[in-house]
Amino acid sequence: MTHTTDSDPDATAHAADSAQQLDHVRHQSDGGATPIFPVLDPLRAVGAFAVVLTHVTFWTGDYFRHGIVGRMLPRLDVGVALFFVLSGFLLAHQYFAAAQRGRPHDSSLRYYWKRFLRIYPLYVIGVVPAMVFVEANSDAGAGAWAKALTMSDIYLSDALRPGQTQMWSLATEVSFYLVLPLLMVVVGATGGRRPTTRRVMGLAVSLVVLNLVWTLSVNERLRDAGVGLASQWLPNYLMWFTAGLALAWAHVLVTRSSGAPRLYWLVALARQPGVCWAIAGSLLVVAATPLSGPMLFDLPTPAEALTRQVLYALIGGVLVLTGVFADPESGYARFMSRRSVRRLGHISYAVFCLHLVVLHLVYWATPYTMFEGNDLLPVLALTLVITVPLAELAYRFVETPVMRLRHVGSATPSSTPPSATTLNS
Repeated sequence: MTHTTDSDPDATAHAADSAQQLDHVRHQSDGGATPIFPVLDPLRAVGAFAVVLTHVTFWTGDYFRHGIVGRMLPRLDVGVALFFVLSGFLLAHQYFAAAQRGRPHDSSLRYYWKRFLRIYPLYVIGVVPAMVFVEANSDAGAGAWAKALTMSDIYLSDALRPGQTQMWSLATEVSFYLVLPLLMVVVGATGGRRPTTRRVMGLAVSLVVLNLVWTLSVNERLRDAGVGLASQWLPNYLMWFTAGLALAWAHVLVTRSSGAPRLYWLVALARQPGVCWAIAGSLLVVAATPLSGPMLFDLPTPAEALTRQVLYALIGGVLVLTGVFADPESGYARFMSRRSVRRLGHISYAVFCLHLVVLHLVYWATPYTMFEGNDLLPVLALTLVITVPLAELAYRFVETPVMRLRHVGSATPSSTPPSATTLNS
């Protein structure tokens, strides 16, 4: 066996480079300012537009065309996993960073107020037009409206209303918002205490085990009992949020003064975004195989469902990694940090909420027919041409003004503009 010594020039150079990378990451978080991760904004756009593309592809019938590429299109619902990893990272990081610096985190009441402002106003902007203008919802009574407006469809219904079938993920995300403060109490990130790696990793393992048990056993039992949408509940997606939580703790470890030499490799990987994107693409190809289950309405086996969850967690994790430890001087970070590119991330939530209503409108107003398999490009173009300007208007005149209310009653309002990747948002 060959032993590496201090006299090995390659090892010395590698160690010096790794230490320099960690010093750079720590320097970015010095000074006590609220950390901002600009590269993560465009990743939200990647997630949103991936979801748009997979929905348009399904409606046009192109899932069955284009060979392996056609098989990959249904798997662009990985955009939801990307959202969940981002949420797990951003929200857990608030708690971890505050605890490490000995500063109080927002009270639970203020935390929930911010989450409400972040999610609900635009959610309503997406739901109400779907309930009013989508013909299939013309028979919706007060009960259907109440379930739609309270995000309770996935718990109280066997199916989601037309025009808002993507909203299940928001209900699942809100359930994560609700339990996160309790999880942070468990790891000791509140009340002036400081979490430890053992506690955080213990929590992460526990959440993943719960996800495994739910997917492999509980899902089928609930479905057999007549609970049709149990597979869309939070326990089925805990590993996606947990991937973000683990990245948040890794970032805190790297940026504290003592550093984290064992995480050199993680920072080094993040500083090679081309490699990370190649890994994500390769995992997506694997997800497009029968290992991850059927493409359409046939239910996957528990093993197939779990395979897809693991692959999506890895894809979301490796992409978010490129933003968590991005080198701000790299071409990748400079491109992703451009105002125009970040703007797509800013409007991505509105794009997500509005695109299915627009897709219904496109089919209502044009001669295109669903599932014909030859209208992908024109239908996609029309959907984006309408959705993106509407999303910009919603961001400018609804989301931004509403998010200014997040500091109502606060003695120290932030001067940072609201953004999905600002940890105060």
